[in-house]
Amino acid sequence: MKGSPVSRASRARPWLAAGLAATGALVAFVALAALVAWLNLGGEAPVSGAPPTPPAPEAVARGAVLAALGNCSGCHTAPGGAPYAGGRAIVTPFGSIHAGNLTPDAETGLGGWNADHFWRALHHGRSRDGRLLNPAFPYPSFTRMTRADSDALFAYLQSQPPVRQVQPAQALRWPYGTQPALAVWRALYFRPAAFEPDPARTAGWNRGAYLVQGLAHCGACHAPRNALGAAQAGSALSGATMPDGLWHAPALPAGWPAADIAALLLDGRSPSGSALGPMALVVAGSTQHWPAADAQAVGEYLAALSPRSAPQSPLPKRTPVEAADPDTLRTGEALYGTHCAECHGKAREGAPGAWPALDGHRTVLAMPANNLIRAILEGGFGAATAAHPRPYGMPPFGHQLNDVEIAALATWLRQAGAEKAEAVLPLEVRQVR
Repeated sequence: MKGSPVSRASRARPWLAAGLAATGALVAFVALAALVAWLNLGGEAPVSGAPPTPPAPEAVARGAVLAALGNCSGCHTAPGGAPYAGGRAIVTPFGSIHAGNLTPDAETGLGGWNADHFWRALHHGRSRDGRLLNPAFPYPSFTRMTRADSDALFAYLQSQPPVRQVQPAQALRWPYGTQPALAVWRALYFRPAAFEPDPARTAGWNRGAYLVQGLAHCGACHAPRNALGAAQAGSALSGATMPDGLWHAPALPAGWPAADIAALLLDGRSPSGSALGPMALVVAGSTQHWPAADAQAVGEYLAALSPRSAPQSPLPKRTPVEAADPDTLRTGEALYGTHCAECHGKAREGAPGAWPALDGHRTVLAMPANNLIRAILEGGFGAATAAHPRPYGMPPFGHQLNDVEIAALATWLRQAGAEKAEAVLPLEVRQVR
């Protein structure tokens, strides 16, 4: 028996509804894809295919200064490798990538690039062949560089000896390294920008702002990141734990005077503190080679910023600061007397020019306590600079002390002085170890 027209129409309605829904979804997807593409291509100027021109000597000299200001060799030189030939692994929360070859090798480096290609990479985050670059290459900061600085930096890199070095395959987890994922990330978090001087500020302040926000890319380490690795809005320099979870880049400014900030950048230490860990490498390879005027400008800019609070520890915070139990404090005090007092003094007063005083020291009181724990575990040296070519060092204690002992020592240091900080838990030591 044949169904009635009404029953046939009723059966057709679900198929019609499904078809309309699929069509709507397709239209929405196409519209979204078009929006993402438009956001990624907006503002890009045509790129010339002209071969690179021989770099002028004055541009090369200027570019050498810019390369030091940007610490280009810090990422683009592998340990023991040729300068700027790439290959260094950059650890991110999404896997590791390897920095590219910046030498003018025609096959594996920038030999086929011209100044337009290089500018597009810095300003737009797009490679010579049109691929979107991973933001581990800090183009979200470099986008604020001027075209003149980009051209001078490119001239310097073109003057380097070409090195043929094929880069290792990237090791990012899927889908983070794919072009569609990068396109969506850029649509959400990146717009090409230009540095805008503040006419109400001094020339030094503006120069410092240009370097911190752009070429020196301080936010690459000192800015907290969201779940997709983008800098959190409104907290550009408020401090962040490094991707390996070991060291913590503190909030900037540190409440230091401008002269102390400049001294740290140029000499590796100042009356307010010294560089250790990753920052010591930055000082040794980059900032000690800066022009003094640029270090002073960065100091002026950072000292003028309003203080920010560093992110809190992922472990529960106890507010107000609770005194640790007496047994922990007694253990920590005994360990200090055995292992630390000989250099840092019985009253934690330090030795001027050698070992820092520990009362009120930022590393001792910081939250999270990663840097204090790391210093006790692994020791270390400050940056070797022209002013201090043989810096004093600290031996490691990670092989002598267990997690409970290191937590007790760190806790006593944080609670023995007038200014106190929260106790360190053995779990925190384990996480850093």
